[in-house]
Amino acid sequence: MAQRNPMKLFPYGHATHPQWPMAAALVLAQLRGYLALPGYAHAPTLALLYITDHYAAQAQDILDHLSAELPFITDWSGTVGVGIASNNVEYFDEPALAVMLCELPHDQYRVFSGVSPLPSSSTLASGGRFKAHTALVHADAATPDVAELIEEMAQRTDSGYVFGGLASSRFGSVQFALSGHGNVKGQGAAGGVFSGGLSGVAFARDPSGSMVLMSRVTQGCRPVSVDHEITAREANVVTELDGQPALDVMLDDLDISLDQPHEALAKVRKTLVGLSPSADSLNDRPARQHAGQFGADVLVRHLIGLDPARKGIAIADLPRVGMKLAFCERNAEAARADLIRICAEIREELEPEEVTREVANALSAPETESGPHAARRIVGAIYVSCSGRGGPHFGAPSAELQIVRRALGDVPLVGFFAGGEIARQQIYGYTGVLTVFAAGD
Repeated sequence: MAQRNPMKLFPYGHATHPQWPMAAALVLAQLRGYLALPGYAHAPTLALLYITDHYAAQAQDILDHLSAELPFITDWSGTVGVGIASNNVEYFDEPALAVMLCELPHDQYRVFSGVSPLPSSSTLASGGRFKAHTALVHADAATPDVAELIEEMAQRTDSGYVFGGLASSRFGSVQFALSGHGNVKGQGAAGGVFSGGLSGVAFARDPSGSMVLMSRVTQGCRPVSVDHEITAREANVVTELDGQPALDVMLDDLDISLDQPHEALAKVRKTLVGLSPSADSLNDRPARQHAGQFGADVLVRHLIGLDPARKGIAIADLPRVGMKLAFCERNAEAARADLIRICAEIREELEPEEVTREVANALSAPETESGPHAARRIVGAIYVSCSGRGGPHFGAPSAELQIVRRALGDVPLVGFFAGGEIARQQIYGYTGVLTVFAAGD
């Protein structure tokens, strides 16, 4: 039986320029340079395209130009962000774009959008062929019931796990979803640029094992209280924690008093809440127990008001009785440590248990020498981070992406800064979602 060629690194490029044609020319030059190198893929078919919102009005022109210059790319997916990311660099509040070209078998992925959704389980049962294992999802936050749509999308995959983010833009929210290979039925006259709803790329499980996808969530907040059980609530107002008035519990945890309203308000404005499903999940959260950090099951939400009449606290979600709630705050040190942790988990899972001294030295090389290495097996990565993170939160421009590079090595990477991050079946906040494509064993 013929064996599939081993996966090679995905070509990628990124650039900033006030005029999008110049930025596109710079990106195309980088892509063509990588395509000519022996260690990089020579026949990619899927492109991931991310632009900052400075280019939102020119989204169709950008897609038309890039697809004309790269005619061998049959499928496009992507979206817009107030910032975008690539290997070792982020672009915030400046016109920029990033592209990564993925070499994957056509039968192992499918671009979807509102005009061509993923098939449902009933469709598959009646003879449908493509079965999604997981999916990269781009969504418009203004879409009604977007959280429910994401959950329903996850249910269309056999893993129940999707990853991605909500588009973030000050000048119009757009998504890219285009296929010239014929696997997006019903696209009709659509030009590949959409607004509203969901779009993205679904990935099938590779039966040959030559490609694996790994995804991790990293939190950006630190708990400042113990976990409390929600024992009563009315809509989005939590009225009781551990059987006590929720407002009283919060004031005690934060060590503030309403008798000093200015000091109390300043502290409350910096406070968020972390929600987790129930006490049963606590045993699955080693990061929180050992490092004073939230585990990946925690959803951080804004505290949006106080209700002295009901002794309640209003949060930007609809919690359920029985859920756990902890007060928290954004913390750069905790975010940095947790980002390093998820990168280390990915490396440990991908690297061989036993390596030669030469390979060990290559994998532990300093940042200036940490190029891709066969033992690491990562051929490309997607990083979706919160628009409230990035350089300003980590202390310096591109500091967040530099942490990823030091931890993973010099691997192809693109992504964007979102208005909400998608992982599992949930929309997160103040998190990062790192997903890597890796060659199988």
